[in-house]
Amino acid sequence: MKLLLDTHALLWWLSDDKQLGARARALIEDPGNDVLVSVVSLWEIAVKVRVGKLEADVGEIAGVIEREGLTLVGIGISHLLTLMGLPKHHRDPFDHLLMAQAIVEDAAFVSGDRHVAGYPVRAIGCADG
Repeated sequence: MKLLLDTHALLWWLSDDKQLGARARALIEDPGNDVLVSVVSLWEIAVKVRVGKLEADVGEIAGVIEREGLTLVGIGISHLLTLMGLPKHHRDPFDHLLMAQAIVEDAAFVSGDRHVAGYPVRAIGCADG
């Protein structure tokens, strides 16, 4: 199975945060699954660090992504074209682009965001139950 991690899912996985439930964690850790991380998430983390909303080291996170064998996904024209057709149920531009990427990459979007249900993307929730 192919998975694309939402930014918070990535951060929860990296920090072993209990907000990432056992099912989502098991899917990410399963070597049979292809786990994608978008450069959009690194960009979102960098923006939040710069404005003081988050403490993180983007270089360190990128290193972990590489060491763990996760696939880093850039932003392509097909992602942007898909983004243009998505509904606007909420205003988070990072989430919108991540969902567009999940659709184009034929990946399930691992997210705890309640807004994801309103979009045409396969989703896997972060919480158990």
